[in-house]
Amino acid sequence: MPAEQAGAADRSPIGARAGARVASRPGGSPALAPAAGRLESAQVQAMFDRIAGVYDAMNTAMTAGLHHRWRARAADLARIGPGSRVLDVATGTGDLAIELATRVGPAGEVVGSDFAEGMLVRARAKASASDGVKPRFEWGDALELPYENDSFDAATVGFGARNFADLTRGLSEMGRVVRPGGRVVVLEITTPTRAPLSLFYRLWFDRSVPALGRVAGATVASLSGAPRGSKRAPAGATIADAYSYLPSSVRRFPGPAELAAEMERTGLHEISWLITAGGIIAIHAGTVRANRA
Repeated sequence: MPAEQAGAADRSPIGARAGARVASRPGGSPALAPAAGRLESAQVQAMFDRIAGVYDAMNTAMTAGLHHRWRARAADLARIGPGSRVLDVATGTGDLAIELATRVGPAGEVVGSDFAEGMLVRARAKASASDGVKPRFEWGDALELPYENDSFDAATVGFGARNFADLTRGLSEMGRVVRPGGRVVVLEITTPTRAPLSLFYRLWFDRSVPALGRVAGATVASLSGAPRGSKRAPAGATIADAYSYLPSSVRRFPGPAELAAEMERTGLHEISWLITAGGIIAIHAGTVRANRA
């Protein structure tokens, strides 16, 4: 893997709120607006429920399996250990939560929270088959976390911050539930700026990833046996839409320096980030202030 690059933030913060253009499919179900790269919370929830069955396979195909290594690096930056209590927000199928659980030991606890029940079903099944400490997976909205202030030693989000309908609020909620001195870690895809990787990235994310989504969608549609001429869009169509939405969601997400500034705005300090995988992955970490309001 290419060498990692590190940075630190001291810039003016920016905010981000996601909206969406909503089209209507035949039968009344909302269609995604992939070109916008922005969706309302209800659309994100529905999207991840629909793609839960192909999510792990697509992650492996898109990253050649390296996403596990990136999650392990994010867990390192959480600075947790035996006895720690950790929250993984937008946990998806639970890979980062399971990685975190290897660090906390029997005396610790990891909670994986997500608002897509389809993802949580798979996360629970995956955790039950793993060795060691089992994370607890439960429903939760990242913008209104159902936990008390200062409940955790760290909070993480892996490939989920892009989908927060309100980035500022999501980051603020993560900081709220972490004790002073604890860590908030954000693992995300970012856009490389240097050739030749920037060219490869555009080809891969703008063309290959949507094509993989179409293949996955067609496979699901064929297995589901959806009748021709059905007025309701098959799940396969939604899967294809979701992986067309992915590249645009990455493009509109703040770059590394801007995200660091936003984390600072929400009350974190000692913020740093590293760029890895040749410039396509950014991992940010910040510390909750002792004297926060």
